Amino acid sequence: MQAKTNPGAEGADAYPRRWSALGIMMLANFMNLLDVTIVNVALPSLQRDLGASSSEIEWIVAGYVLVFALGLLPFGRLGDVRGKKQVFLVGVGAFTTASLLCGLSTSTEMLIGARFLQGAGGAIMTPQVLAIAQMMFPPKERAAAFSLFGLSAGLASVSGPIIGGWLIGMDLWGLAWRPIFLINIPIGILTILVGRRLIPVLPVRPGLRNDFGGIAIAAVTIFCVIFPLIEGRGFGWPWWCIAMLVMALPAAIAFFFWEQRQRRLGEPELLPVSLMSNRNYVIGALMSATFFSTLPGFFLIFAMFLQEGFGFTPLQSGFTTIPFSIGILVASVISGRLGNIAPRVRIALGLVMVATGMFALRYQVMGFGDVADRAALLPYLLLSGLGMGIAIAPMFQVVLAGVPPHDAGSGSGALQAIQQVGSAFGIAIVSQIFFSSLERSMAAGMPPHAAYIDSLATGLFYNFSAYILVLIAVMLLRPRHIADKVELPPMPIE
Repeated sequence: MQAKTNPGAEGADAYPRRWSALGIMMLANFMNLLDVTIVNVALPSLQRDLGASSSEIEWIVAGYVLVFALGLLPFGRLGDVRGKKQVFLVGVGAFTTASLLCGLSTSTEMLIGARFLQGAGGAIMTPQVLAIAQMMFPPKERAAAFSLFGLSAGLASVSGPIIGGWLIGMDLWGLAWRPIFLINIPIGILTILVGRRLIPVLPVRPGLRNDFGGIAIAAVTIFCVIFPLIEGRGFGWPWWCIAMLVMALPAAIAFFFWEQRQRRLGEPELLPVSLMSNRNYVIGALMSATFFSTLPGFFLIFAMFLQEGFGFTPLQSGFTTIPFSIGILVASVISGRLGNIAPRVRIALGLVMVATGMFALRYQVMGFGDVADRAALLPYLLLSGLGMGIAIAPMFQVVLAGVPPHDAGSGSGALQAIQQVGSAFGIAIVSQIFFSSLERSMAAGMPPHAAYIDSLATGLFYNFSAYILVLIAVMLLRPRHIADKVELPPMPIE
């Protein structure tokens, strides 16, 4: 006989193993987030070992992001239909299997195919983590629980280059780059074995079906945005890349009208119209996409600045970013204690701290000569990490405010998909600004060090613009819809 408790209930009625369950889910989530950044360090080794062309190397990275973004919405809904725990464990299994195939790849084509499967596995498991956490914790504990998402995202983004550089440098058993994928296998197996015991079984809606028409339209919309943003610069931004971006708008409008049709007919909705009509959810999702677009773009050009501009090794470059991860670690502890402060205030505070840190870093970098002083950047990266960590947790709360438990998978899946679109947009725009500036500076005869300094400083203008837009969005949010004040109806956990 299975005991039942109420997710969202207080005190003794709350699921007793919720923190242990969250810990094992965060381990899988960290594994997925880590894989996004760890591959970048290995690309030169991959190219030499497999004889890959530049376009094939690009697909090793782009294929993962593309499949991951395309799969988040439908697989988020699949968790509502089939059960979030079951779908999460299937996703971990797929990701782990794909990691093994990546490590065993003997050709570029095999590696690209395995990376596609990895992206699908990540898309299956990721939305379930947010959805289960939203339903498993009582309102007063959600601030502390969601702060761990900021911790895992920040640590993965900066520790990936460190771990990747270390594994490649060690050349374990002569495997060169392969351990960066094989390291996922024991983590995945542990997650499945322990997760089966700790993660609660959440009820599904009887007779709930998937919205395959909505899935197709959403996939086309996301594809029209992600693909040209990833591939556009490599192709020289041909007309068809611009056309795809333009087509994304009517595709998004078509998705909205399709979901309205589904609602009128009483058919299943991939993303319920109630969510798309929720002012805070829409503003919060766009705000989240803009905010998260700044991080991957910055670390991409910062790595280029350190490694190509000033001769840092991948490992040295990774260690330079450690203060940022320490800042997020400290903020994750502080954020749980700031739960009584309005989420809008916490987001605004984090934004100001991030913007101040980045502005000071830009000013410091512009004073460099032929030597980059890593110690001089430490306080500014630390301040930026603190701000990022403080802002992330309440941002999740704001976006998921008022999402009913039975639509939690769809809401969180949409949030993750929008963030991926934002990340791809940020990488494309910041890279375009950075490399265009670098080419102009080099062509004008500027010394290499000065050219990289000027290009990094120019690329950071996107971040400052994004922070201003996010701050405006925060002011547009309605306080009465904040998630901490929303009581979710109890549902049984088995």
